[in-house]
Amino acid sequence: MGVQTHPRQEVPTVDGGSRLHVFDMDGTLLMGAATVELSRYLGCFDAAFALEEAWLRGEISEVSFWHKALELWTGASEDEIDGAFEAAVWLKGIPEVFADIAERDERCIVISQSPYFFVRRLERWGAHATFGSRIELGGEVTEHSTLTVEDKVLITKRILDDWGLTVTECVAYGDSTSDISLFEWLPNTVGVNAKDPIRSLAAELYDGDDLRHAYTIGRRLIAGPTNTLTGSGGG
Repeated sequence: MGVQTHPRQEVPTVDGGSRLHVFDMDGTLLMGAATVELSRYLGCFDAAFALEEAWLRGEISEVSFWHKALELWTGASEDEIDGAFEAAVWLKGIPEVFADIAERDERCIVISQSPYFFVRRLERWGAHATFGSRIELGGEVTEHSTLTVEDKVLITKRILDDWGLTVTECVAYGDSTSDISLFEWLPNTVGVNAKDPIRSLAAELYDGDDLRHAYTIGRRLIAGPTNTLTGSGGG
């Protein structure tokens, strides 16, 4: 098999902007994980927790994990997914940050390994494009269903190339191992409640519950100390 040179999922056309902000979701925008929040809302948290522990111990494959997770969520409606999304614990200020980015003629995207049907709901809050694993309720799961660590880099690179931007005109926000390749590639990175090795790779760090503070740090990285979100305060 040759070296992967393009993301496995289609990158939609997004109107160009003067800067690009790339956000991870689980642990970065969301104070947890989409699978946990959905399972908690649907009343199957204990089973989901046991499933995740089995995967972490290497007892089941990633494909098997998603098969079993989908079985737990059988029959979930769009309204219930909306309910889980709204009930989840998010960082404060996400819509305000997305709105500020748009007002500056910049763009924000969210790239997550969580199911796309959950991630895409962030477009309601102002994300210009969202990307997630192609895990669908009632659908089939294959080894190609999950968005990969490398896909995060390839999606970002595709958009930067399309807009004629350089890596210095982009900033990424992330927290965990799924962001390693992106943080190794981009110079402007903010670790948000980050764990190692992201804490060591990040250009700057933010620990807290307000995305506006992390965004202020990101703005300083790409545009100078005065280019901050109005009223966001310090980090």
